[in-house]
Amino acid sequence: MYGIAPPDLKLLTRSDDRITYLYIEHATIGREAGALTVTEDRGTVHVPVSALSVLMLGPGTRVTHQAMTVISESGTSVVWVGEEGVRYYAAGRSIARTSRLLEAQAMKVSNTQSRLAVARKMYGMRFRDEDTSRLTMQQLRGKEGARVRKIYRECSELYGVVWSGRQYDPANFSSGDPVNQALSSAHACLYGLCHAVIVALGCSPGLGFIHTGHDRSFVYDIADLYKAEITIPTAFRVIKELEDEGRLAKTNVGSEVRRELRDAFRRSKLQGRVTADLYALLADDKPGQEDLWADVINLWDGRKGAVAGGHNYQGRHRSDRGEEPL
Repeated sequence: MYGIAPPDLKLLTRSDDRITYLYIEHATIGREAGALTVTEDRGTVHVPVSALSVLMLGPGTRVTHQAMTVISESGTSVVWVGEEGVRYYAAGRSIARTSRLLEAQAMKVSNTQSRLAVARKMYGMRFRDEDTSRLTMQQLRGKEGARVRKIYRECSELYGVVWSGRQYDPANFSSGDPVNQALSSAHACLYGLCHAVIVALGCSPGLGFIHTGHDRSFVYDIADLYKAEITIPTAFRVIKELEDEGRLAKTNVGSEVRRELRDAFRRSKLQGRVTADLYALLADDKPGQEDLWADVINLWDGRKGAVAGGHNYQGRHRSDRGEEPL
């Protein structure tokens, strides 16, 4: 085998201990031994890729084949995004080696009762002091709408930032007022992180329980669990600080919000929380490292569920002797 041997996945940095994300634009990303190199006009910086959770690649980014190899081997998710990180284009391969969560997700979303149960559980994570186990989706949507309006109003009053409602044009980021620009940038960062965790654990971003019909429906489901706590207050606070310092007119709001959110994600250990919440919603248990590191391929069996792969089963089944067909 040519090249550097891939690392032992069990020896890589745990997801809870990794840097949440790194955004790069207008640079060339290469590889030197087991690290990434980021080269631009000011020089070259080495990045310990195994300590990085998500690499967000913005416009003007070039990546070498060897860089993508070490990124994949290190279990780092890659997200290709637009300028300011407000658009999502693609993501790299999952680091999960089993399909347990994906199968649980597909099973629960395909049944009306189990889908409703998961949706109620998601809303229950937001309305912690209320019982949501018997509410209909219509009732839950109404309560959620009132909750979000209240959060915007409270943040406006707390930080003294004028709020005229959520207004934004996905095709024209600069058309919104500063606080709406901040919110769009903040939510885009949150979507990127949630999307990365979802695909890293082998789940489908498109199989949503509350949102539906979009290839990122499940991303929006999960991200909505944390907006009130993290992205909305951060967006209002950043605008207030920029106004007080007289820097609002000449500051890139998107960049300022991204830096603040990077710290907020780390302080709140958001990546670990998203992982734990995904397991609680889909598998009804806690995360297990075996879901990431177990590299086993089974064969589907109609009676047993699954049998070991890599074996020659000729003559091993009763159907081969003219008995019960498979």
